[in-house]
Amino acid sequence: MGSHLCERLLKEGNDILCLDNFFTGTKDNISHLMGHPNFEILRHDVTFPLYVEVDQIYNLACPASPIHYQHDPVQTTKTSVHGAINMLGLAKRTGAKIFQASTSEVYGDPQIHPQPESYVGHVNPIGPRSCYDEGKRCAETLFFDYQRQHKLLIKVARIFNTYGPRMHPNDGRVVSNFIVQALRNEPITLYGDGSQTRSFCYVDDLIEGFVLLMESTDEVTGPINLGNPTEFSMIELAERVKEITGSRSTFVFKALPADDPKQRKPDISQARHVLNWEPRIQLGDGLERTIEYFDTIIK
Repeated sequence: MGSHLCERLLKEGNDILCLDNFFTGTKDNISHLMGHPNFEILRHDVTFPLYVEVDQIYNLACPASPIHYQHDPVQTTKTSVHGAINMLGLAKRTGAKIFQASTSEVYGDPQIHPQPESYVGHVNPIGPRSCYDEGKRCAETLFFDYQRQHKLLIKVARIFNTYGPRMHPNDGRVVSNFIVQALRNEPITLYGDGSQTRSFCYVDDLIEGFVLLMESTDEVTGPINLGNPTEFSMIELAERVKEITGSRSTFVFKALPADDPKQRKPDISQARHVLNWEPRIQLGDGLERTIEYFDTIIK
């Protein structure tokens, strides 16, 4: 998402300082931007303080796929919590407006469907996913406490499943997993019986939501759900990917991971009303663009 956001902000004439420690990202995603006169890249870990001059901050830092955030769960929590503290401290010092990329995982395995922003969640604080879920929940707490205590201008978006070009082929997320397996004609891995659902938002739609939220009036703080409310089961997604790729893959079923949500669908009423935003790119179109990208990098 960060590379797509940088592209969008550069097109609007902004000067961009992009921070990344490349734990899950790759320089290839931003290599085409490095010659741009308004773009600068700094290798930095947000768990350490940063002293620069900025007027807007987009905090997207944190591994977002289970295979990555469970690799070093303590560091994952530090990235969300210490990273938020450091970026909020930077915003406090510079007077910058600050955006937090939160997540639908703050809702846990939801007991309300679809999930509105008013739902406080059903989250396991000690499970294998908790480093991410609770880290993001604590980051939201910090953002609103800094707003109340220090009058910061904050924007908090709760992001639902997002996909698109430049996803890492080994990030363990369902869209990239299915596409890579289908392109290689390998068995497509489904968990449980494949009936669990997700809602998939194409990255361009999501970035539009980011920018609209950041540009909204100071009174609009969020949290605001950003995602596609059209719901698909995992087996429906797998069949769609197999159809588009023309794959010879079969399906293989494995046990559900611990605390894996059975349903995930955003209520985007607030985004529609406050930001005049809703996704425009249908799943088929987005999958075709994403598959085209993966087809160029899969050997």
